[in-house]
Parts: sequence; structure tokens; C-alpha cells
Amino acid sequence: MLSIVYSSSAAHPYDDADLGALLALSRDNNARHDLTGMLLYRNGRFLQVLEGPEDALRRRMSIIAADPEHTDVRVLLQETIDERQFPDWTMGYEPMSESLADEVPGYRSTFSDLEGEQDPTRSLEALKELIRWFQDRAIQLR
Repeated sequence: MLSIVYSSSAAHPYDDADLGALLALSRDNNARHDLTGMLLYRNGRFLQVLEGPEDALRRRMSIIAADPEHTDVRVLLQETIDERQFPDWTMGYEPMSESLADEVPGYRSTFSDLEGEQDPTRSLEALKELIRWFQDRAIQLR
């Protein structure tokens, strides 16, 4: 199984209705292809974790990269996993307000510092800390 974390910019600002439609479509698509994950959206930026069978996930990433709704798609972390981080979620979602973002460990509006950095260890640790926070919160939100 494969896990990919990517960031992208939205082609246009998303309001709650837009995000609701995107989540419904993503959950549908992910359920059909045995993918799970989570999505964060803030200030026109997406951060998403997707996990599942490698072939299905690579096909989904190709679709996302070609989607005109996403620009500047960047894979931040890709790793082989033995078990899912979000096994029950076709697409978990947490709206990020400015006040909540300040409380979330590892959260940034972008992870652009991962690019070109000789030793991205600190950025990758921040990203993993963010995923752990979301997993803990997801359990509380069930």
C-alpha cells in the first residue's frame, strides 16, 4: 500500500458549498478505488493525504495533477505503508480557521520549504506531526 501527501493551490477560492461538493465527489471516487485519507483547506491551499493500493493511488494522483481545479500540485511525502492512517475515512476533512491553525502542530499555509532544501527533516517532521494531530482529532470527531 502507498501513502502520498500533496499540496496544491485551488484555481479559485472555495466556499463551504464548493468544499461540500468537492468532499462528496472525493468520497465517492475514493470509495470506488479503495482510497482513504484526509483533506485540509486554508487560504486557497489544499493539503491532502491519500492512501491505498499503489496503482489506484497513482492513477488518482494523475487525475488530480491534470485537474484544472488544482494548480501547483506538489508531492510532499510518498511512502510505502503496512496499514492505513485513516482506515475508516474515504475523505476526512477539517476546516482550518486562523485561530485553529495557530493551535495545530506542524500546520503551515504551504510546505514550499520542502522544495530545494538539502535536509527536509524538519519540514517532514512537521508534516507527520500534522497528520498525527488530525488522526487524534478524527477519533474525537467520530
